[in-house]
Amino acid sequence: MNLRKLCKKIFLILLTSSGIFFLFIALDIIIAGSIYHPLTYVYQILSWLSCKTYFCPDNSASSTAVSAKNGMIVTTQHEASQVGIKILLAGGNAIDAAVAVGYALAVTDPCCGNLGGGGFMLIHLADGKEIFIDFREKAPLAANRNMYLDKEGKVIDGLSTKGYLAVGVPGTVKGLDFALSKYGTLSRQQVINPALALAEKGFILQAGDIRILQANRDKFQDANIANIFLKNGKDSYEVGDRLIQKDLARTLKSIATQGTDIFYKGAIAHKIINASQANGGILSLKDFANYSVVNREPIRCNYRGYEIVSSPPPGGGITVCQMLNILEGYNLKGLGFHSVDSLDLMFSAMLYAYRDRNIYLGDPAFVKIPMDKLLSERYAARIRGNINRDRNNIEQNYSKEGTNTTHYSVVDRYGNAVAVTYTINSNFGAGVIASDTGFFLNNEMDDFTSKPGVANQFGLVQGEANLIEPGKRPLSSMSPTIVTKDGKVFLVTGSPGGSTIPTTVVQVITNIIDYGMTVDRAVNSPRIHYQGSPNFVLSEPYALNSKTVQKLWEKGYKVVPFLTWGAAESIQVNLKDNSFLGASDRRKSAGKASGF
Repeated sequence: MNLRKLCKKIFLILLTSSGIFFLFIALDIIIAGSIYHPLTYVYQILSWLSCKTYFCPDNSASSTAVSAKNGMIVTTQHEASQVGIKILLAGGNAIDAAVAVGYALAVTDPCCGNLGGGGFMLIHLADGKEIFIDFREKAPLAANRNMYLDKEGKVIDGLSTKGYLAVGVPGTVKGLDFALSKYGTLSRQQVINPALALAEKGFILQAGDIRILQANRDKFQDANIANIFLKNGKDSYEVGDRLIQKDLARTLKSIATQGTDIFYKGAIAHKIINASQANGGILSLKDFANYSVVNREPIRCNYRGYEIVSSPPPGGGITVCQMLNILEGYNLKGLGFHSVDSLDLMFSAMLYAYRDRNIYLGDPAFVKIPMDKLLSERYAARIRGNINRDRNNIEQNYSKEGTNTTHYSVVDRYGNAVAVTYTINSNFGAGVIASDTGFFLNNEMDDFTSKPGVANQFGLVQGEANLIEPGKRPLSSMSPTIVTKDGKVFLVTGSPGGSTIPTTVVQVITNIIDYGMTVDRAVNSPRIHYQGSPNFVLSEPYALNSKTVQKLWEKGYKVVPFLTWGAAESIQVNLKDNSFLGASDRRKSAGKASGF
């Protein structure tokens, strides 16, 4: 739901629910003997209202983790999880399963799973080697830094988010094929066939699937979109209906039989380019023919004896490691989970990491990034020395970036593990499907800096390092991450959620390593996020109690409830017996952990 609409709805409810406000005050006076800052009560009321329509974290809930010995798949869509398991049962390895899941999510999670977008894949091979595959979208060759500005130099609203001018060159098809050809064991047809069957024969929609479709019905206006995602082209689908996608099935079949050339040089490329040129876009055949996947060295850091392996620029792994490097200097366990002191330190680590993200990070082919400095222990120690001294002087930007990405995790019996995060940016991307291709195209161009100092669609203001340039990959927060101990996989994690991705990953890691949580509790515990000025701390409903919220306000942190969080589909490995524990994030009710 649009945040502005949600706030308006909540305000109207509050006008008729003032009795609740005074009830909170009365209860606090009776129980605690004090009256808190009025906005503390607003936080509690908004949390209560949010829980009526949204996931509400519950640490007391019984475990929903799935255990297995031979293989585990955790995704945001149940059908895709089953596809991955079938590939493992057929003798495929984790890379085969990850590629099959990538294609399956393009069918079953059309808002976010994709053929028309791009992303990152992190692989840990059984021999201990780790590989990072960057198949992030690229700016078209005709792109320029001022393409979304008017004659007065102002950003034109919607130009970088809607329609063909917002589309970056997709990388998913080449990225998945690259991973399969280098590290998989099955054929392209074997890994695409399950997705093809789901598109051709359809799958039964469950409540979580319907929720996404109904929330985005306004994006299904074009006839070629309405004919797929509206029943009979006009009515909303309901739970129990079967979604069939014949156009997408034909696209998948052509990729399975003809390879990536059909997508980047053949009929599919021509359909996308023709639609782009007919509708104000700038994509060209040269953009598609020249697209390349990059094999990069992963980012690495150590945290309390564990090695963190994550995504290098343009991904968010540096931000993850910076936060962990700072936090390693403190006894989080001793301070207590979500205590005021531990939160103050965590917010400070977030603040400095996001400051550096916006100043230094971008596509390493275009920007010189001081990675050694940013990841050094000396730099982390210097930041720890400055915490609480100059926090108020750091200008950062509050982001409410969406969850319109998807993450999944895979492990197999052989010792291979894969973490994949890929995206089309907004829900259903740029809101366009070229001709009869059957898949949405991304609006990833909005992830660039349209103008330094001006926020993108999610409120995120970025620096000159991320300005639009032809062939450049936009900066991303995506942080697929694998944690190892003594060379063995311990945790596979990651999340959607825009700028909240690195903080989500850090919280899953600290929840397990510092606070001893099992992976399902670590994933489903309430989350917080902080980037700085304007000075808002984003909090999941009921993440913090009244006393904690009050003390944070006294320290200058303005705590507000926030609804749009990612889904950290994760797998923990028991290092004693090599068994797997898979945790599906309850924030995405269509998700599933499947093992055998």
